[in-house]
Amino acid sequence: MEYRRIGSSGLEVSEVGFGSWLTLGSALDVPSSSGLVQRAYDLGVNFFDTADVYANGGAEAALGRAVRDLPRQQLVIASKCFFAMSEHPTDRGLSRKHVMESVEGSLRRLSLEHLDLHQCHRFDPDVPLEETVRAYEDLIRQGKILYWGVSQWRSTQLREACRIADATGGYRPISNQSGYSILRREIETDVLPTCDELGIGLLAFSPLAQGALSGKYADGTRPPGTRAADTRRNRWMEDVLQSDKLASIQALRPLAQELGISPAQLALRWCLRLPRLASVIVGATTSAQLEENCQTSGQPLPGEVLDRIDQISPRTR
Repeated sequence: MEYRRIGSSGLEVSEVGFGSWLTLGSALDVPSSSGLVQRAYDLGVNFFDTADVYANGGAEAALGRAVRDLPRQQLVIASKCFFAMSEHPTDRGLSRKHVMESVEGSLRRLSLEHLDLHQCHRFDPDVPLEETVRAYEDLIRQGKILYWGVSQWRSTQLREACRIADATGGYRPISNQSGYSILRREIETDVLPTCDELGIGLLAFSPLAQGALSGKYADGTRPPGTRAADTRRNRWMEDVLQSDKLASIQALRPLAQELGISPAQLALRWCLRLPRLASVIVGATTSAQLEENCQTSGQPLPGEVLDRIDQISPRTR
């Protein structure tokens, strides 16, 4: 496993991170969750990403149990807040109250004294951005979190957050966690150049397009036991299962075969071609998947292959 710094910060994370969305605390039982986290650590993964809303706190609790016996100083534990945790109006968003209380709740569920990275799961248009930025400044000064970041923020929002942080002598966000894959390239147009300019690192979620880029759905079927066949977990997958996307996935298969790697490894290596991208976050449910994904670290793709991928799935204009 190789490691990269997140943006201009000093925080180093594994090129392959372990995510918990739709897996820990939901699809996986406690022994399976702990076993996968241990296997990830053994493979060199140090970055573990979760959120308060995943399984309504269940993912954080499962991750907390799983890392209990691992050396804390060797781990980078990240969580997020924004989405509603209950029907109460103060139990959502990025107000100072909710951010502070969400961090405390995450720390309790994870059984940790601090979070290495806490992220705004989305932008909150209903809260003054200065309020959110100052809340994170205070959390860092209190030692509750070490760094803060965002997820799915636009360029204008990133710029304004950095401006406010600079004006108040506070801390800039170090990361922007975005959906990014061969099938989803829209951030390349504006967000990525802005991140480069501001020194913000990219953390890529769904780099396998929720498993579609593994090739398991390339023929249009939804095999039993897969996420696409699970009505509890497939509601975000309809876009990647459209005929044009499936055609692109089919066209990528020969490239992987020529390189002697799996389609999933091709997709992850493609993401990791970007210097600003610190980690691809994978949501494996088996040790075999995790091992396959981790083998992509430190394995760049030839330029000729990158050009052919651009022809199959062009950059978004």
